[in-house]
Amino acid sequence: MPSAISQFIHPALDRQGVSDEMRHLMITPYREIKFGLPIVDHEGGMKLYTGFRVQHNHSRGPFKGGLRFHPDVDLDHFRDLASVMTWKCALVDIPFGGAKGGINCNPRDLNQQEMEVLTKRFVERLDEMLGPDHDIPAPDMGTGPQEMAWILEARSQDHGFEPGTVTGKPLQLFGSEGRTQATGHGVAFVTRWACEDSNIDIQDASIAIQGFGNVGSYTAQFLHDFGARVVAISDKDGGLYHPEGLDIPEILQVRQQPHEKLRLNELAVSAEQITNEELLTLDVDVLIPAAVEAVINEENVEDIQARLIVEAANIPVTCEADQRLEERGIPVIPDILANAGGVTVSYLEWVQNRQRYSWKEEKVNHILEETLHQAWNHLTSYAREEQISRRLAAYTIGTQRVREAIQLRGF
Repeated sequence: MPSAISQFIHPALDRQGVSDEMRHLMITPYREIKFGLPIVDHEGGMKLYTGFRVQHNHSRGPFKGGLRFHPDVDLDHFRDLASVMTWKCALVDIPFGGAKGGINCNPRDLNQQEMEVLTKRFVERLDEMLGPDHDIPAPDMGTGPQEMAWILEARSQDHGFEPGTVTGKPLQLFGSEGRTQATGHGVAFVTRWACEDSNIDIQDASIAIQGFGNVGSYTAQFLHDFGARVVAISDKDGGLYHPEGLDIPEILQVRQQPHEKLRLNELAVSAEQITNEELLTLDVDVLIPAAVEAVINEENVEDIQARLIVEAANIPVTCEADQRLEERGIPVIPDILANAGGVTVSYLEWVQNRQRYSWKEEKVNHILEETLHQAWNHLTSYAREEQISRRLAAYTIGTQRVREAIQLRGF
């Protein structure tokens, strides 16, 4: 059975008349690594975890991609996500290739010392395959600035201090201003442009966001600042709904207090409690899936009532559901543009690290908006000219740039 991402790629390659050999080369990862990671837990026993790294393509620059610590990950999972990174970097035209990796663990079950040992052991296993000109990790689900700091330290032991070896670091270790909120910031920018294109007034647009982690919460914050009504949000245990709009600043403030471990449906705010399934089917202007893959699928696609969908998560809409949404006239803004803010500012962090000079947040945010807006304009113009969906346009642009790089460099 073809992977979810390959079902999006093949139509784009068909449009270009790509040969079977080139098609195979573009889809097949450059390298896949799977390895055991034993640690001694806090009770003195041994636990064995499995680490993964898929390096998909580096024809346009070093491999780039996040590290996901989650109990459900496997090699197939990372193949898809590494591929997404390749086309995403090509679409927004930054000089990176695609990679992805992580560990099949539940961070909630590990104390800080165990997380540090596991993260550093992961780096030790990969060793020479990482580096600022080879493969540059970043945060993803289950990881953040602290894990990136541990990666920097582990690499520094044998390779010297090179901050560009990993992005998403704490500011104290030469991370970039604006990086933590970059993905959500980018989603908000793209949502605003998509609303304008769909004749939806962002000043009073009703928006539902599934997922309230780093990406979802910052997306909600920036859209609230743009004047939108964020009427629903959720985490894995359920969510909140208020038709007049939730008080996002209040919710974020409560979550930043010692109570931040409370689930959304445990917060004492004026709102109706809803399930994730109910959120996805709300009658809203914009639906933003910002959690995990395949939440909009053939089983619930007919119940979707949103006028517009913006993919903040990776591959949240299945191929079958995507086709049906297109038939129903519901535009989908693909993830490889919508959530590209994170890798864009990761690139800016890498540039600052190589220069050994840090920029102000205003400059970072300006370049972020400019980069995404240029990609948005190119994408929408191409989709209109060719009379195709934005997803097909996005994958056609991305795959064409990668194919041209392969042909120019040779193999």
